[in-house]
Amino acid sequence: MDFTGLAPILGEALAERGYETPTEVQGAVLQEEALGRDLIVSAQTGSGKTVAFGLAMADLLLQDNMTVFGTAPAALVIAPTRELALQVSKELEWLYAKAGTRIATCVGGMDASRERRVLQRGAQIVVGTPGRLRDHLERGALNLAELKAVVLDEADEMLDMGFREDLEEILDATPETRRTLLFSATMPKPIVSLAKRYQRDALRISTVGEQRGHGDIVYQAMTVSPSDVDAAVVNLLRFHEAETAMLFCATRDNVRRLHATLQERGFAVVALSGEHSQNERNQALQALRDKRARVCVATDVAARGIDLPSLRLVVHVEIPRDAETLQHRSGRTGRAGKKGTAVIVVPYPRRRRVEAMLRGARIEAEWIEAPTPAAIRQQDRERLLAGLLAPVEFDDEDRELATRLMAEKSPEDIAAALVHAHRAAMPQPEELIENTPEARKTAQKERHRPGFEDIMWFKLDIGRRQNADARWILPLLCRRGHITRDEVGAIRIAASETYVQVPKAIAGRFAETVARTGAASGGQEGDDVSIVQSDEAPREQARENCRAGGGRRDNAGPGGSGGFGGGGQRDNPRPYGGNGGKGRFAKGGKKPWGDASGKPPGAKPHRKGPPKRKPQTD
Repeated sequence: MDFTGLAPILGEALAERGYETPTEVQGAVLQEEALGRDLIVSAQTGSGKTVAFGLAMADLLLQDNMTVFGTAPAALVIAPTRELALQVSKELEWLYAKAGTRIATCVGGMDASRERRVLQRGAQIVVGTPGRLRDHLERGALNLAELKAVVLDEADEMLDMGFREDLEEILDATPETRRTLLFSATMPKPIVSLAKRYQRDALRISTVGEQRGHGDIVYQAMTVSPSDVDAAVVNLLRFHEAETAMLFCATRDNVRRLHATLQERGFAVVALSGEHSQNERNQALQALRDKRARVCVATDVAARGIDLPSLRLVVHVEIPRDAETLQHRSGRTGRAGKKGTAVIVVPYPRRRRVEAMLRGARIEAEWIEAPTPAAIRQQDRERLLAGLLAPVEFDDEDRELATRLMAEKSPEDIAAALVHAHRAAMPQPEELIENTPEARKTAQKERHRPGFEDIMWFKLDIGRRQNADARWILPLLCRRGHITRDEVGAIRIAASETYVQVPKAIAGRFAETVARTGAASGGQEGDDVSIVQSDEAPREQARENCRAGGGRRDNAGPGGSGGFGGGGQRDNPRPYGGNGGKGRFAKGGKKPWGDASGKPPGAKPHRKGPPKRKPQTD
């Protein structure tokens, strides 16, 4: 299939940009059955869908090979993020440049008054983010009375980001005769509901296919020791030496920490998370495009809508929460026919969860070992030889300096010095724990804190169902048992109970004290929690629950948590991570302690969060 049948002026623009044949999604929207109809299009990120919807609405914008000018916009494109909106605007500009189409871009972080002036002068296509478009609509600057087509680009992401109300207000202000083109990588129920409300007899087009994994992305899953996550990421970056790499973390705290770690190791790295201003985001993205930085550490939300043509490697440093997140993260690479690699870093205990996620996503991933220093050095040798043997033009100054060097040293010494300089400029690879059962057991023993070689387990009668949290349990143990934070080992939270480690040397005194403080309850919160000695260690399932939920404190030092996954601040903070961001005590959400009042018996009422901590007295 080719681009025959299009307006000649669009065909010329496509030819100048090197388009010979349409991509699958572009060909689908140009089929005769799709002309003039509402569309629901499932297409992977980077599949050419921006040009696709630009071509799909061409018949509404052009007449006799030129733009039809009106008093108000004829087409509206809504995108979830500023970066994606700017990217869409640039694509449509070159596509419609020869037709004289005027395009207005309305996004947050830009001068709103300037945008209003552009809208007043007249624009045939308006591209923007939901919040800014809604603002212009309410102020009367955006007139949608003559709108012929509206495009929702990456609609699933817009709903995930909480833009449903903005979208509904904008769509309710458009004429009922408009065409609605809905593009989404996934089709969850909220998208289906939105389509039913605002579309008529929509044609469903899917270019995703049975294999949901992107065809131009190689998926890999890399098993490592939980304590080796950072080191494995370093080795992965060194092994691939990708032109641009993006590392995904779940929380802004972990983005900050990994960014600092990689900077210290000598990587040219930038960070993107919710704590960064728009100006900082612009500077980070420009550094990646200018090749001043090669690595970007980001959260899911902060990376949405980013298009980096040189991105070849995506690393899921923290496991995605679901298959859709895996797909969106990985879709940053493998765009426009270019190849990419997506690697999931999998701590040993989380392998089954990742296997289930990959099965659900219908993605075939290769399970690999983390690159070793020897493998990295071998890659370095191959890259260095390829670089030095590549044809290069030398000027007279280069040859003069080479002659002076040859007079001072032998060719072997000069070559060795060149190799040494090359290696010295690169971060050193890390030694990792071997992926064997014996090595894992040895590593587990080495991670124990001094004084915890001989321990006793104590059991509390609260767990995840009662919203038990290590941040509250730790001071409770100190107050009830008259011990310090350093004398508390691992805290492992199961569904209905919690296990904690106490050194055997103080276990007897601790047991007597918690029994006495519980019996002589003074009305303080937590005094009614049962803390008794346990003859058995927590079950393996309890440990799995803790690793998945971040409630683990496995010998990571006083009050700390080892590695990723432990209670960091999320990019869009949700109080205690519950109830869809509406807060822990939102309507229909779980109450702490599992009762209707939201407080333990005999405790003072509280309205938010875990019970207040009491100061330590020992």
